[in-house]
Amino acid sequence: MSLLTSLIRVSTQFQQAMEKRQAPATSPEATAARAETETLETGPNAGDDRFTPSDDSQTDLGRLKARGLAMADYKQTVGQDLAFVRETLRHKLAEYNLQPATALNVSKYENGSVAVEGKIADKTRALIEKDLNVNKNFKDAFNRLSVNEPTLDFMDNALKLNQAYGVNNPLLDTLISENQQFNGLQDLVHRYDTMRRSVGAGQMEAAGNTRAYAFNLNARA
Repeated sequence: MSLLTSLIRVSTQFQQAMEKRQAPATSPEATAARAETETLETGPNAGDDRFTPSDDSQTDLGRLKARGLAMADYKQTVGQDLAFVRETLRHKLAEYNLQPATALNVSKYENGSVAVEGKIADKTRALIEKDLNVNKNFKDAFNRLSVNEPTLDFMDNALKLNQAYGVNNPLLDTLISENQQFNGLQDLVHRYDTMRRSVGAGQMEAAGNTRAYAFNLNARA
C-alpha cells in the first residue's frame, strides 16, 4: 500500500469519526442552523463559481482554500528540477557509453550522499555516483525534489479525487493555510512533512514508512 493511499484512508476514517461526533440534527438548534444553510444555498450567490453548495460547510471551506493553490506554479518549479536531474543522468549514460535506455535509480544514503543503482558494471556505477556527488547543482536539485515532489504528488492526487468524486480530504485541508501568502511551495512542504510525522507510527508503518525518495530514469513498469 502506498503512503498516499494510506493517508487518504486515514483521512477518510478521520472524517467519518468527526461526522459521528456531530450533534444530532433533530435538536432545535440544529434544525435552525440547517434552515439557515438552505437559505444561503438557494440565495443569489448559489450559482457563484467561487462557491460549491454542500451539506458540509467545512467541505466548502476546504474547496475554497484548495482553489487558491498555485498548482501550475508548483508544477513548473518541480518540473525544472525534474528536467535537470533527468538530463544530467542522460549525459552520464552517454559519457560512459551506456545505452540511452539504461535504467538508473538515484536515491540517498543515510549520510545524505547520492546513491546510484542500475544494471551496469559496479565500476561504472561507482564512477557515475562519484560524479553526481561532486556535482553541487545536481545534488541541490535532487535534494529539492526529494521533498517537493512527494508533497506535490499528495496535493495533486487529493485534488483530483476531490474533483472526480467530491471526496474532501481533511489532511489536505490541514495542509493548506487560509492565508494564501503562506501557501508557497516551501510552506506546504514543511507542513506536509510535519503532517506525515504526526499521522502516527502505526499508520506510517502500514504505509511502508516510505521516507526515502528515489528518482527513476528509464524505469519500466
